[in-house]
Amino acid sequence: MFELATSGLPDPTQESFGRRDFLKVCTMAAAAVGLPASAAEKMAEKAASGGKPPVIWLHFQECTGCTESLLRTSAPGVAELILSLISLDYHETLMAAAGNQAEQALAAAMKRNAGKYICIVEGAIPTKDNGVYCKVAGRTAVDILNDVAGKAGAIIAIGSCASWGGIPSADPNPTGAAGVPQLLAGKAVVTLPGCPANPYNLLGTALQYATFGTLPALDELGRPKFAYGRVIHEDCPRRAHFDAGRFAQRFGDEGHRQGYCLYKLGCKGPQTHANCSLNPFCEIPGAWPIGIGHPCFGCTEQKMAFRVPLHETVPTLTVGPPAAYPPVVSPHGGATLAAVGVAAAVVGAAVGAGVVAARKVGEAEEREKKP
Repeated sequence: MFELATSGLPDPTQESFGRRDFLKVCTMAAAAVGLPASAAEKMAEKAASGGKPPVIWLHFQECTGCTESLLRTSAPGVAELILSLISLDYHETLMAAAGNQAEQALAAAMKRNAGKYICIVEGAIPTKDNGVYCKVAGRTAVDILNDVAGKAGAIIAIGSCASWGGIPSADPNPTGAAGVPQLLAGKAVVTLPGCPANPYNLLGTALQYATFGTLPALDELGRPKFAYGRVIHEDCPRRAHFDAGRFAQRFGDEGHRQGYCLYKLGCKGPQTHANCSLNPFCEIPGAWPIGIGHPCFGCTEQKMAFRVPLHETVPTLTVGPPAAYPPVVSPHGGATLAAVGVAAAVVGAAVGAGVVAARKVGEAEEREKKP
C-alpha cells in the first residue's frame, strides 16, 4: 500500500487528536459549504465508524490548478480533509508512491471500494488519434476514465477542463480535448467548472455524498445549484456602481482606480453562473478576477470562456446592458438619473464659482474706490 505525501501528520480520527477537535473540523467543513450543524455530527459519526468516502483523483490534460487551489484551503485544511473527512486513495500529485506502486494502489482501491468510491477527474480528455496525446502507465486517458468511472459510486469533474474541455479544447483544439460528460454520456456527472474551481464547491459536493449518500441539486449542465445557481453579477461587490451608471472606461483610468463597474471593459459577470463573489478562494477576500480589477471572463461558461482568439478583444457590452438591468443610456437619448446628477453638480459648481468670482471682483472695485 502506498502513503500520501502528508503521512506523518497526526490523524484527526485518532484519540490523540481528540473528538472535540475532530468535531470542530467537521463543523467548519459543513459551515464552509452551507450544510447545517447536524450534518457535522453525521460526518463525524461516519468517519469515526470507518465510513470515510474513498476518493480516486485522476489527472489528464490540465495545469493542476484545481489541486493547487485545494492545497490552500484552511477551513478545513487539506491535511484535515485528507486524513479525517475522506480517504484519498489515489492522487498523482499528493501521493508519495510512483510507477508500479502507484498503479497497484489504484487497482487495489478500485477493487476494495467498487461502487462506493468517488471518482474525481481534473483535466480534459484528448480523443483525437485514439487518445495518444495523454497516457498514464501505457493507458490512454479515455481508457483510464472509462475503467475508473465505470466502477465509481459518484463522478465529479473539477475545473473547466474536466467539465467541458476548457483551455485544451480552445480552437483549433488539436488534440480533440473533451470534457468528462461528453465521454460518459448517460452517466450522472457533477461538473464544477472554474479555472480553477473553488475547492469549497468540491468539498460541499463530496461531503454531501459521503454523509447522506446523495448528490446536490444540479442544473441542466450538471453544476450544483448551491454554487452555480446565481450569476456573479447579482452579488458582485461592484454592483452598486453598475446600478448608478459608474463604469471604468479604460484600464487605469480614474473610474478603474475608484473601483467602478468593469462591464464596459468586457466583464461577463451578468452571464456567468458561479459563487466567486460570495465564496473567496482560500479565504482571501479579493482573490478573484473582479477583486483585483480584471473583468470576469466567464470561465464557468463553455459558450463564453476560452473561445476568443488571443489577439482579439470582444467586450460583453456593445450598445448597453441587458434590458433587465437599469439602463446606462436613456432609450430616448435623454440623460440618466446618474448623468443628470453629474450634470447638476457640474452646473452647480460652475455657478458657484461664478458667484465667488463676481464677489471677488466687486470687493476689489470697492477697495480701489477707498482713499
